[in-house]
Amino acid sequence: MAKIYTKMGDDGTTGLIGGERVSKDSARIAAYGSVDELNAVLGLVRSYPIPERLGQVLERVQDDLFIVGALLAVPPGTDSSELRIPAIEDEDVVELERRIDELEAELEPLRQFIIPGGTRAGAMLHVARTVARRAERCCVTLARTEKVDARALAYLNRLSDLLFMMARLVNRRASAAESHPTFRGWR
Repeated sequence: MAKIYTKMGDDGTTGLIGGERVSKDSARIAAYGSVDELNAVLGLVRSYPIPERLGQVLERVQDDLFIVGALLAVPPGTDSSELRIPAIEDEDVVELERRIDELEAELEPLRQFIIPGGTRAGAMLHVARTVARRAERCCVTLARTEKVDARALAYLNRLSDLLFMMARLVNRRASAAESHPTFRGWR
């Protein structure tokens, strides 16, 4: 059985799909590393008591994030379809929008900013939302110099919105009141 450590990264490089080596601080590694971190945070969210349906949605999202990460781990100029990596499709983005709309229908309209918090699950969903936003920013940075799948970018953008709505819903169902910033009297 192969060991988990290879020692190949001791020089500060890591391998992309196909074997090309790049610096561990490259924009590509930052992008898929943030997607991986988001996936781990969602695993933590799923360890909390949340509605079963939300857990099912998050499990599907985690699977989709493996696809996004794989797409980001493909070297520039390589055809990901030749590697048999599935694509993020327009329907995947539309599915997130449908889930957002479902959750929004169950909540009071948003009239002001919300201070992240509430229940532990709600607070972790807010953390996941911010990690999703960072993953999106890292992908935008990468897209300045290399091709990034536009649907993967859209997916991350919608996902952060979905996670925000999930946080609100989890907190509402637990009767955790939403806190709003006072801006210490500033307006």
